Amino acid sequence: MNSTTSQQQNNASSAPDLLSGSNADLTQSTNEPSQTTNYVSMEMASELPLHQGGVHNDDDENQSVAESIVSSVLTADGIHDFPGFLCVCLVILLGDMSRGVMFPSMWPLVESLGGTQVTLGYSVAAFSFGRVLVNPLFGSMSHTLGYSKTLFIATSILLLGTLMYAQVQNVGNPQFLIVAQTCLGIGSGTLGVTRAFVADVTAKRNRTTYMGWITAVQYGGFTVTPFVGSFFIVVLKDSDVSLGPIRFNMYTAPAYFMTVIAIIALFVLAVFFRDRQRISLEKETRKSTKQAEREDYANSMTFVGLSVFDCCVLGCFLLNVSTKGSIASFETMGIAIAQSHFDMTSSRAGLIVSFCGAVGVYALLSLGLLGQYFSDVQLIGGGMAIMCLGIAALVPIKENFKNPGWEYFLAIFLIYGIGYPVGHTAVIGIFSKIVGRRPQGYLLGWFASAGSLARMFFPVMSGYISSYAGVDKLFIVLCCVLVLSIFFVYLSRNTLNFLSC
Repeated sequence: MNSTTSQQQNNASSAPDLLSGSNADLTQSTNEPSQTTNYVSMEMASELPLHQGGVHNDDDENQSVAESIVSSVLTADGIHDFPGFLCVCLVILLGDMSRGVMFPSMWPLVESLGGTQVTLGYSVAAFSFGRVLVNPLFGSMSHTLGYSKTLFIATSILLLGTLMYAQVQNVGNPQFLIVAQTCLGIGSGTLGVTRAFVADVTAKRNRTTYMGWITAVQYGGFTVTPFVGSFFIVVLKDSDVSLGPIRFNMYTAPAYFMTVIAIIALFVLAVFFRDRQRISLEKETRKSTKQAEREDYANSMTFVGLSVFDCCVLGCFLLNVSTKGSIASFETMGIAIAQSHFDMTSSRAGLIVSFCGAVGVYALLSLGLLGQYFSDVQLIGGGMAIMCLGIAALVPIKENFKNPGWEYFLAIFLIYGIGYPVGHTAVIGIFSKIVGRRPQGYLLGWFASAGSLARMFFPVMSGYISSYAGVDKLFIVLCCVLVLSIFFVYLSRNTLNFLSC
């Protein structure tokens, strides 16, 4: 009997590892009671009121909780709502599939409409422009309307975008392609919402691991699914079937394919996703010594007039911009460069990106193992350095010359297979940890918007630089951006490590 009681006490005292985080702004979902789950957010439950059993512990910022709360959590390192996590993964996959599936045929479509590389840059940027418009809005809506309604609204808009994309050829105007891309971007602008959901249902100490999981899904949607677009190019290259306004060929097939996936996602959200009603805990808490030291340091002012916390948030935003912008340049120019400098077909280039993207997904799923040996700061710096090496490998390529294909493969492998997935995901993880007890949905929405801004600016910049100065100058610019980012990470490594621990 005594051993059982002791074991229960040990289990209760270990629960804080599950329940770390913030007393964020809390709201209630308006869904039907049968579809709503009451829960204590893992971010909100890190410190319980003292009269409810909260105890002081200098070794861990988390506080002991009642065994009834512990029993509601899957495992000490697990996910509180695994079915909801799977539904969110489907939404994430859908959002980036709407880019990945269209990726191989985007440049041929722009050419068929009479567009140039600059037009391609604007078309790619339009997708991110749509995300910029709504990322913070959807993040706020997740607090006011709940996750379920926000995700359902966004997915419905994405469904509309796929139908518009399928009509681009009928309209025959590159500007309509840009409008369709914007609509797709708006519908997929839920990164802040989905990341906030994951932050709510996972423990802080393993946040980077689970952020790696959803980033693997997102990354797979963008980098692995181009094989679907390549398949349509190979099978439907010489086919064009029309039935009234419906036209089925290698340009429209990806859009109709995404229409079907969007309808499936709406069904899953309506039937299986249970919205979450957030429960506020009182703020009568005692902070641990370590947490108090971190908060005092985070609130201290720097010589630029901003707090240390604000500087770290701004720095993470810039790191997000540099990594997202660099990959966006390859999203824009990758197929065009493969065709013009390496004499590859668009389908072959798409398959190379898909293969390297699959390697990147494996790297993302291995972040938990990498995290045992490297800190988030080291993963950020290492990932960016590998990206820089991959881009530098393309600087020597020659114009009007068939360059060896292995150079293209090596560059894509280093960027898509290792550098970007590891470095960028570590940036997401460390940002979420630094944000801590503040509203995750709102701030992660702005974080996602910063990345989307990069995906707007860099594609347009890439189109102009490659058209007027050559692709080698573009790669030099991207290398300089990443080198400056690595330098910032090195200078701020101690502060980032301290505030994210």
